Amino acid sequence: MGDAVGGMRVETIWIHPVKSMIGSAVAAAEVGDLGVEGDREWALRDLTTGGIANTRQTPRIMQLAASGDASAVTITLPGGATVRSSDPDVDEVLSAALGRPVALVARRPAADTDFYRRPAPDPEAPPVDLMATLREIFAREADEPLPDFSKFAPEVMEFETPPGTFVDCYPLLVMTTSAIRSLQAAVPESVIDVRRFRPNLVVDTGDEPGHPELGWAGRRFRVGGAEIEIINDCPRCAAITKEITPDIPADRAILRHVVRDLGQAVGAYARVVTPGRVTVGDPVVAL
Repeated sequence: MGDAVGGMRVETIWIHPVKSMIGSAVAAAEVGDLGVEGDREWALRDLTTGGIANTRQTPRIMQLAASGDASAVTITLPGGATVRSSDPDVDEVLSAALGRPVALVARRPAADTDFYRRPAPDPEAPPVDLMATLREIFAREADEPLPDFSKFAPEVMEFETPPGTFVDCYPLLVMTTSAIRSLQAAVPESVIDVRRFRPNLVVDTGDEPGHPELGWAGRRFRVGGAEIEIINDCPRCAAITKEITPDIPADRAILRHVVRDLGQAVGAYARVVTPGRVTVGDPVVAL
């Protein structure tokens, strides 16, 4: 049995009901094999490409906020208007707000692999410059390296997201208060807001300097009633540069720091070893 290293505790639990949209902090949540219950239960299907809508083609998606669960979700638009998943015109409203045709879709079982499969390239379209596309997706400048793709779940080569989920790679994304504080110190002119990074768990690491979670790969922690294992750090893409609200504007300087000084990563991916309930204030105990 381990001890709470440096008195680490759960600072915040975040649930993002719709992939890529603003979520909300909650006091407690069940954590299971698929991550935090209620997280990424919905996504937007891009009706132009056939794939899951992304922040490269639809950056305004990050300005929409979502609340709800697997049964129903309410989406708040930047001007304050709302639309519900049950509304007959939900797709039309969201398409108008984003300037691109989209459809709100609910998560389906993992066995429905065709639902999650990446769309085949258009045979009539000009050949795609893969390296240029990757640089655009990850917002890498010409002299910057691309991420180490071995850190991504192998399924994402064939599928938009691992079948059965709408997470990018793994069930949980963990950040620390040290990381948020260190980012602000490194880019003091930027607005460092946790909503840029879409974590599930923010761990209070006290006065620990830097980004301690980047060194946790392979370690297990008891978090409330759950046990998790850190897989690897989380390589970052253009999403963290997008505008969230007028007070959290578009900002590429953050990503320049992440690529140059942090090995391209902020936060760490984790899997759930033992499901359980997690509450704000719970000790985070190294095992």
